[in-house]
Amino acid sequence: MTIIRVMGLTKLTYGSFTWYDINDPTIHDIAGLRRALPRLSELNLEDALSNIERPKFDYEDDYMFVVLLFPLFDRKTRMTRGTEVDFFVGKDFVVTVHDGVLKPLLTTMNTCSEDMETRMKLLGGTSAHFFYVLLDRLVDYMFPLLYKIESNIRQIEENIFEEQRDVNLIQQIALARRDAIAVRRIIHQQLPILTQIEHRISTYVEGELEDYFGDLVDHAQKARDVIDEDFEVITALSNTADSLLTHRLNAVIRVLTVISVIMLPLSLVSGIFGMNVDLPLAERTEAFVIICAIMLAIIVGMLAFFRVRKWI
Repeated sequence: MTIIRVMGLTKLTYGSFTWYDINDPTIHDIAGLRRALPRLSELNLEDALSNIERPKFDYEDDYMFVVLLFPLFDRKTRMTRGTEVDFFVGKDFVVTVHDGVLKPLLTTMNTCSEDMETRMKLLGGTSAHFFYVLLDRLVDYMFPLLYKIESNIRQIEENIFEEQRDVNLIQQIALARRDAIAVRRIIHQQLPILTQIEHRISTYVEGELEDYFGDLVDHAQKARDVIDEDFEVITALSNTADSLLTHRLNAVIRVLTVISVIMLPLSLVSGIFGMNVDLPLAERTEAFVIICAIMLAIIVGMLAFFRVRKWI
């Protein structure tokens, strides 16, 4: 067993199998990989260095080149984004190129470097088996994020009919919907690539391992179903929240309109009796009380009319 680390490139060899892992790739790392594996296509190496942000699958004569995106929650920006992982899978080697933020890849490298039993278990088989192990861990790594989105949606469901939470509720819905859209896009782009791998992997292996890749596709389909359901729920909750906010706004506008309409005749009465001309009741000492009684009668009458018409 041999471990070689040069800058961001780590080479881990066990028997006839070699795992090349590049963390946060640079031009020098890709150049080192090119020298170690001259069979790799220049176009694929350029794709591994760039951030193409879209899954792809290339099948060469003696290796596969796979680009996959996996969702990752960024605690700094509080956003879910896709992080890219590039795979080169040959008969006796696997190359992984990533930005060093996915725990399954980092944990696998650390355990393989430090634990002999793990090295024998993971690197002692075929390259396709090791490729499956990496994909399986990365796909399973998505589910805690999916469960977190589901938990946020359930919290929104519990709070959506509470009063005085409009601004906070809108923010919660916007964040949950943004995460659901990001994860949904990643998984929907990922699934066709995993299906192609399932069909092409027979070039490298025989027998039961093909079933493992089929199970991997099933896990990805389950993740797709979960996020699709979450997206539908959060969309429905968003529509419900919009309806509730509109209803509350209409209720406020209705009250303000009633007040405005009631004030119109009162303004008219006060305006008439405020004119500097001879008017009825002008000489009576109880004129103010009478006028106030007239205004009160107008208010009661209008409220009764609005109530009968079911406007309030």
